[in-house]
Amino acid sequence: MTESTTYSQQIAGRLSLREQQVSNTLGLLGDGGTVPFIARYRKELTGSLDEVAIAAIREQHQKLVDVDKRRQTILETLTKIGLLDETLKKQLGKAASLTELEDIYLPYRPKRKTRGLAARERGLEPLAEMLLRGTQPLQLHLFHNLDKGVASDEDALAGARDIIAENFSENQPTRAELRRLFHEQATIESKVVKKNMAQGEKYTDYFDWREPAGKAPGHRLLAMFRGAQEKILTLTIRPPEENALRLLKKRHLTAGPWQNEVAMALDDCYQRLLAPTLENELAGNLKTRADDEAIRVFADNLRQLLLAPPLGQKRVLALDPGYRTGAKVVCLDGQGKLLDTTTIFPTHGGSKLVEAGEIIRELVEKHRIEAISVGNGTAGRETEEFIRALGLDRQIIITLVNEDGASIYSASENARTEFPDQDITVRGAISIGRRLQDPLAELVKIDPKSIGVGQYQHDVNQGELKKGLQDVVESCVNSVGVELNTASSDLLTYVSGLGPTLADNIIAYRNSNGPFANRRELLKVARLGPKAFEQCAGFLRIHSGSNILDASAVHPERYSLVKNMAADAGVKVEELLQSEAVRQSIDLKRYIDDSVGLPTLIDIMAELAKPGRDPRQSFEQFRFAEGLRSMDDLHEGMRLPAIITNVTKFGAFADIGIKQNGLIHVSQLADRFVKDPGEVVKVGQKVEVRVMEIDQKRNRIALSMRKNLDCKA
Repeated sequence: MTESTTYSQQIAGRLSLREQQVSNTLGLLGDGGTVPFIARYRKELTGSLDEVAIAAIREQHQKLVDVDKRRQTILETLTKIGLLDETLKKQLGKAASLTELEDIYLPYRPKRKTRGLAARERGLEPLAEMLLRGTQPLQLHLFHNLDKGVASDEDALAGARDIIAENFSENQPTRAELRRLFHEQATIESKVVKKNMAQGEKYTDYFDWREPAGKAPGHRLLAMFRGAQEKILTLTIRPPEENALRLLKKRHLTAGPWQNEVAMALDDCYQRLLAPTLENELAGNLKTRADDEAIRVFADNLRQLLLAPPLGQKRVLALDPGYRTGAKVVCLDGQGKLLDTTTIFPTHGGSKLVEAGEIIRELVEKHRIEAISVGNGTAGRETEEFIRALGLDRQIIITLVNEDGASIYSASENARTEFPDQDITVRGAISIGRRLQDPLAELVKIDPKSIGVGQYQHDVNQGELKKGLQDVVESCVNSVGVELNTASSDLLTYVSGLGPTLADNIIAYRNSNGPFANRRELLKVARLGPKAFEQCAGFLRIHSGSNILDASAVHPERYSLVKNMAADAGVKVEELLQSEAVRQSIDLKRYIDDSVGLPTLIDIMAELAKPGRDPRQSFEQFRFAEGLRSMDDLHEGMRLPAIITNVTKFGAFADIGIKQNGLIHVSQLADRFVKDPGEVVKVGQKVEVRVMEIDQKRNRIALSMRKNLDCKA
């Protein structure tokens, strides 16, 4: 049985999949296939697994590889020091996790100077063995040795207990059973550090908190871990001590003349060695679980934000508002190209306000503006109200745009390269305008962590966060598709099979040779070989190219199949795309062979019906309630239009048109019990909320989406 076969069997069992599905998927991944490509164009091999399942197979495979690498290192180490026998080798071979491997290896691992090791060096191991066997030792004074620090009977017994405690702590079955006890019965308890209480107001809820560790939600765990890291809280995560000691005594304590000494050793073993170790281990596992939950929430929110409805190729006037420095204004053409820029001061009143109005009217007419995008930061609402009061053509769309991360982009190397002659404020305004035209194309230029839709994003494992968010961006970009002749390097980077180097090479080729005429021309790009072409071609679009199929998601490897379908139907490919009747007349079963099955054929027909269709919803204009500038304008009971800006496990945050977002607690999301807020709301969703509470001191607003406030959700 090969290693890959073993991996396939294990992963199939863990994920409840067929072994052949897993084996084929691992083969495709090993051959350089990307998750989006495999999910879209290799359905016959995977059994139509989606991106989530394929990514799960990839992650499980990496975990198994990591275990085997560690196993091999341990085997080599034990062989080198001459301690590997057949029994130990079999034990290590059966270990299924890193934890199990480390437990087996622990007694043989090179140690720093421990109390048990010091006692052995003082010649007390025979005494420890006698205590464990329950036999009456020789006179204890025979173990006295002033040179080695054994001056009394108690010194000898204390050293023997240290040896016994260490031996018990390294016993693998004991550790495994006690680990289960921690997992099942541990309680997490937080207490405030009295001297730091004043600095920890935001942790008030956890000054005296206790709950079962296994049931604690991720957001509470991360809050407590952060509080402990900031030295505001102290944490303990342990099961009832009496239960742990009872377990140890049941396993290791027998009646005999030295029963009390062994019991003392067991107590010491737990308090000094096992409890701290297993507590730290459990804390790490809880942190990992909380991290995974937070990363999933972040990823779901990011996906909704990236797939927000685009306005499309319309001429946009964008404003980055400000009080003292005024509002930076830019005008963009339908492709996001900068046409004009200036600064206005609409919040300064008087002649400045009049002048600002004249400038906006002139720019709107000059550039035939179809939409106006206003950043939602400082002075955003005032600037929006100023624009609406100008009496512009009612066909012009006026909307606030979330500007989170725009300043990050404007200061980036990419922004400086694209607009070397413009300052940061102009680049920020351009980003705000382009976000309205195509949120996905603009947001991929920004580190996802800067977009502001995460939950405890700075507390979670940064490597796992980066990997998870990278997968989401890649998934979104490839599900929408990318226009090859206009896409930025940032956008092309996320196309399946490309990356930064090939993206830059595509831009360089495009700048030197003009627009791509067809997909096959990609093979002329430096370092873009057949494998990269296979992975990327289906996700790149060329409208008005030499081949009509290049504007669709039909992969070039299936062009001949489409041509055969058209020929068999007695029409050209163009007519096949245009005529639903012709497409319906085609018997797909005729085209099934060893490489093409029904799933791929169904996908092809769906794509021919709507070539290059955008899966994102259509843009809908939104408007906040008028007259709101700050929390002072709110009162309890108000009903307001809102946009969901962030979804967490404890509820959702909503923008109601002022600087401070409001929280819709999970219990206020619906007139029913809601377990996961993500089932009810998504980032970018437009909702109606009721103001429930206004806490000026803590700068908090409580909102509700429930229709019946008397019902118990």
